[in-house]
Amino acid sequence: MAEVREFALPDLGEGLTEAEIVRWLVSVGDVVAVDQPVVEVETAKAMVEVPCPYGGVVTARFGEEGAEVPVGAPLVAVAVGASAATAGEPAGDGSGAPAAGPAASASGSGAGSDETAGASEKSGNVLVGYGTGAPAARRRRVRPVNGVHASIPAAAPVSAPAVPTAPVAPAPAGPAAEPSAPEGIRSADGPVPVISPLVRRLAREHGIDLRQVAGSGPRGLILRADVERAVAAAQAAPVPAAAPAPAPVTAGAAAHGERIPLRGLRGTVADKLSTSRREIPDATCWVDADATELLAARRAMNAAGPKISLLALLARICTAALARFPELNATVDTAAREIVRLPGVHLGFAAQTDRGLVVPVVRDAHTRNAAELTEEIARLTESAREGRLKPAELTGGTFTLNNYGVFGVDGSTPIINHPEAAMLGVGRITPKPWVHEGELAVRQVVQLSFTFDHRVCDGGTAGGFLRYVADCVEHPAVLLRSL
Repeated sequence: MAEVREFALPDLGEGLTEAEIVRWLVSVGDVVAVDQPVVEVETAKAMVEVPCPYGGVVTARFGEEGAEVPVGAPLVAVAVGASAATAGEPAGDGSGAPAAGPAASASGSGAGSDETAGASEKSGNVLVGYGTGAPAARRRRVRPVNGVHASIPAAAPVSAPAVPTAPVAPAPAGPAAEPSAPEGIRSADGPVPVISPLVRRLAREHGIDLRQVAGSGPRGLILRADVERAVAAAQAAPVPAAAPAPAPVTAGAAAHGERIPLRGLRGTVADKLSTSRREIPDATCWVDADATELLAARRAMNAAGPKISLLALLARICTAALARFPELNATVDTAAREIVRLPGVHLGFAAQTDRGLVVPVVRDAHTRNAAELTEEIARLTESAREGRLKPAELTGGTFTLNNYGVFGVDGSTPIINHPEAAMLGVGRITPKPWVHEGELAVRQVVQLSFTFDHRVCDGGTAGGFLRYVADCVEHPAVLLRSL
């Protein structure tokens, strides 16, 4: 007899607690192989195809396209060991409850052999929350619910259908037993069922007591949407009489205003920029540089071999400058009140896509030459535009290069990509009058702006970094010192 197994949305990493279903890749009744992608989801960082660790017949799908699904919620149910002959007969109606048709119909020696074959298959596609083999289930203590400790399984697959159940209160110990606490209110000393640090931070920023928030996730897990609802409810609370009443909003104005939810990638960017502005005391300095010689050097490189991008040359200049000024390849540990200088340069670069602004990260950029940087930047840019960047390719940066000159602007005061300590901005390169060797000439001029965290260094260090970058732009031979 085939065994129906539910596959839940795994932890996709980086503190993400939910994902939006973009496109189903299988239908009810389809036969799927081990590690075959079954659904495409969009997180706050990337588009991800989620592979199923089970092989068999799909008996149910949970959630419609466009719906947000929390981590740990079931995605599909698969009849493991179902014979291929039953593949054409839908085993469920897609309403969310798996039917037992294929599992019940498999009988005799043939069903037994299919079940053995299905059970012997193991997933080799490892994601956080599930992977190769069948490790022992681990459970983590979360919170007491009316005296009974609930737990959340660490592994993504769930053994029972995700049917909401009410918490069971323990029987009173005697006449003196006190009544249980109301639903949604937790004991003052018990843990709060929150996995994501982003959810905790959002609650802290808005003064929300997580013990008063009822979680809508599996087993009462508090999700980001729960905190956002609590924030909206708090903001809609009546204003005290002593405070001035806000100006009334007319029905016409409310009807014509367009409301765009800050969620997904846009919401993540908004949170990160707000955190940067709130926590980092940044300062900006800038300088104009003559890029004529840099462009000439690039033309000579391209004539001698594979093409080198201008952004890759600027990236190579950045890594050389950070080697001279390591104070800027750092982050600030506010809890420990320490500056953490980082050993390697993971260089992020801003890329505009249809989904919004993303910052792919070139790992170990300090070990790459201009040709290698060109190749990696091109690969990451293409993946970003196609929405195929992995979460790991969008995190872990230590310094960011922002080429806003592609938008036709000269200067900017960029916001630091928190928790980094600095960002170099590059404007457009355009012909301008310039004094060159004592005479007025038309040269290719670029404005460079440098925003830095004033906690990690003073203006002298920041100015030295920017001046070195400008010198390399004006005289590329300066780079030979660091090669």
